[in-house]
Amino acid sequence: MFEDPSQTLSLDNAILERMRERAPGYDQRNEFFYEDLEVLKDIGYLKPRPLSQMSSEQRRLASYAPATALGIGMHLTWMGVAQDMVRNGHQEFQWILDDGAAGEVFAFGVSERGNDSVLTDSSVAVTEVKGGFAFSGEKIFVSLSPAWSRLSVLGRLGDEIFHGFISRDQKGWSQRADWNTLGMRATQSYTTLLDGAIVSPTRLVRRVMVGSFDDAFLRAIFRNFLLLVSSVYAGIADRALEIMVNKVGTKIEISKSEGLQVDVSDDRRQVASVAIEIDALGPQLREYSSITDFQSSTPAHWMRLFSGIKHQSVETARRAVDVALRVCGGNAYRSSHELSRLQRDVLAGVYHPSDTNAVHRTVAMDLFEYLAREQTLGNQPN
Repeated sequence: MFEDPSQTLSLDNAILERMRERAPGYDQRNEFFYEDLEVLKDIGYLKPRPLSQMSSEQRRLASYAPATALGIGMHLTWMGVAQDMVRNGHQEFQWILDDGAAGEVFAFGVSERGNDSVLTDSSVAVTEVKGGFAFSGEKIFVSLSPAWSRLSVLGRLGDEIFHGFISRDQKGWSQRADWNTLGMRATQSYTTLLDGAIVSPTRLVRRVMVGSFDDAFLRAIFRNFLLLVSSVYAGIADRALEIMVNKVGTKIEISKSEGLQVDVSDDRRQVASVAIEIDALGPQLREYSSITDFQSSTPAHWMRLFSGIKHQSVETARRAVDVALRVCGGNAYRSSHELSRLQRDVLAGVYHPSDTNAVHRTVAMDLFEYLAREQTLGNQPN
C-alpha cells in the first residue's frame, strides 16, 4: 500500500495474499513456514540481489507474513554480506552467492545464552583438528532451524573468533525443537548444539581478534542484518496503518449510510500521526541500503546509522500496532484478530541486536568521539 511495487520484482499480490492466509495457522500451530519457503524458492526470492531491492521486498513481504519475512531475512543477510565482501575483493565469499543462487538455505548460528558480545566474543570452543576446526558449544535462536542447509557458526580459539559454515548433512550437531514464544513463532528458531562440528578450511571465512568491531566482515554483517531486520518491522508498521485506514474509513461509511453523526476526527488524527512516523522510515532505508562505501567510515558512525534505523523501525512499528488496537476498538482485542498476532510479533524487535541501551550507547559514542576529534583538530597549530 505504501511502497513502490516496481521495486518488489519477485512478489505478486496473489502469492502474498496466500501467505497472509497461512500466517495465522503457522502462528496457532507453532509451525515452520514450509509452504511459504517453497514458494519463495520457486520465485527466486532466495537468490542474491542488491540490498536495496531485498530491503524493499522484505518490507512488502513482512506486511503480509511477518514471521516468514523475519526468518528468510537471515538467509538474505548472508547474501548481502557475501555481496559486500566480494565487491570489496574478497573472492573467498563467492561460494556463498553460488550456493544461494542454487537454492541452499543459509542460517545464523550466532546467539549464545548469556553472551551480549554478539559477534565479538564467544563461549563456543574451537580446536584445530585434522580436516579443519571443531566447534563445540551451544547456539540459541537459530531461525530457519527446520530448513537450513548451511549454518554459520562462530567460536573462540585463543584470542581469535573463528567464523565458518557447516552443512546440514554433516555430523557433530543437533538441535532441540524448543521454540515456543509469544510471537514470530513460524521462524522456529531452535537451540542448536555443536559437538565437534567441523568447519573445513575452505568454509572458514574469517578470523577476527576478540573484541574487535573494526573489521570489514563484521561491518557487512551488521549492515545487512540491521537494515533487513528494520525492513521487516517497517512492513509490520505498514500493515498496522493499512488496517487503521480501512477501519476508520468503514466507520465513516457506516455513519453515512445509517444517518449517524459519528466523530472520527480523533481517530483520523491518530492515524495521521502514525503515518508521519512511518513516512520517515522509507528514505532512510533506501539511502542506507544503497551505500556501498560504508566500510570507510568509523565503526561508531556506521553503527550509529544502522542501529539507529533498526531502533526507529521497531519503535515505530510498536506504536503503529498499539494505535491500531485503540482505533479499531474492542474487536481487535480478540485473539483471532490479525492485530493480536502483530502485537506479539512486533515485540520480538526489542530483542534483536542492537537493543535500546546499545543503540543509545553507540549514538553517544559517535557524538562525543566526533566532538573530541574536532577539539583535537582545533587545538593543532596552523
